[in-house]
Amino acid sequence: MKKLRVGILGLGRCGAFIKGLYLNDAVFVATCETKAEMNYGLKELYGDDFGFYTDFEEFLKHPGGMDVVIIGNFFHEHAHYAIRCLEEGINVISECLSNATMAEGVALVRAAEKSKAMYILGENYQYSTECLEMKKIYDGGTMGKVLFAEGEYNHGLISSKEEADKTRTMYLRSFEEHWRNYLPRTYYVQHSLAPLMYITGSTPIRISAMAAYNVNGTTGDKMIGPSVKDRAAIMITQNDDGSVFRVTGCSAWGSGDNAYRVCCEKGQLETMRDDGSLLVNYDESRKTRYTPEPDPVEAELIEKAGGGHGGSDYRVVVEALKHIRSGEQHPLDVYFATTLASVAILGHRSVLNNGQPYDIPDFRKEEDRVKYENDYETPFYGSDGSKPTIPCSKN
Repeated sequence: MKKLRVGILGLGRCGAFIKGLYLNDAVFVATCETKAEMNYGLKELYGDDFGFYTDFEEFLKHPGGMDVVIIGNFFHEHAHYAIRCLEEGINVISECLSNATMAEGVALVRAAEKSKAMYILGENYQYSTECLEMKKIYDGGTMGKVLFAEGEYNHGLISSKEEADKTRTMYLRSFEEHWRNYLPRTYYVQHSLAPLMYITGSTPIRISAMAAYNVNGTTGDKMIGPSVKDRAAIMITQNDDGSVFRVTGCSAWGSGDNAYRVCCEKGQLETMRDDGSLLVNYDESRKTRYTPEPDPVEAELIEKAGGGHGGSDYRVVVEALKHIRSGEQHPLDVYFATTLASVAILGHRSVLNNGQPYDIPDFRKEEDRVKYENDYETPFYGSDGSKPTIPCSKN
């Protein structure tokens, strides 16, 4: 089997995928970074032919070429680099939000449709062991059709500089205009919504959202407490199969956790917050609770790969490379990715407009693309110094 040659944009986050690449007949051949000091020791690790670049266009010209680029730069700046890779015929694994503006989503889909290369969203939470178990049960048909589902993802707010120094938050918010300081609560929707879409096959077609405002404000240094005053966005989606989802983006109440619940015609599936087990409930006489485990062979590979995010980082690599090799469409393709992003973006507009519902476009349709091809509204500062065009929170 040919070893796929992989480059990485944004080694800080995407370094978690490297061991998994080597366990799946791929090699890490080049990286692109803004910090030249990160070059130290890389050739010793990956060979004299390894390429370190600070210019993305030079990175794309790496001698010997690349089959795949994993994109893990700033959260809101993936689309441009994904499009350039697709234009060059290089497969893309985009680690986070596919597009931060609606216009970028249109451009990304158009580029993917023209390219011979594959676009894959590198979202990982649907590959947790419990979510994979939920999908297996749901696909088995014994639960019937989904009617309602819930997904929550929560990061507790760090309120003191001392605590932040201990947990690397100053590193993660290294300057005032950093995207994390302007992240609307709907935008980081992947971890709450993507697993529900993956488990059920449901696609959101309408979004309404309202924010929970922290009336007590934020304590601590401004580089720690986000500029966003909303602490959670409660998002309701109507889906193409008639089901309804309730999800958060990245909420910020006291404790950090995530949880999923899928309610169907004949029963429900629910991850339990206290111990990570799964509740399978058909009725009172057929209720079971257990902790799913990976098979021993996979568990050993996950450990060798570093075990990131409970093994889901490893599974991202396995599934992406498998589909790139086979040419079979990945379930987290460009349409899945831009639907997620549209929920995030239009969900925030709903927050800003008192819960007004918005239809989610289907970017398979050119008539939906045309509506948004010039829509560059953003709550973020750009790396080029451009300023936000809309507020990052309701209050």
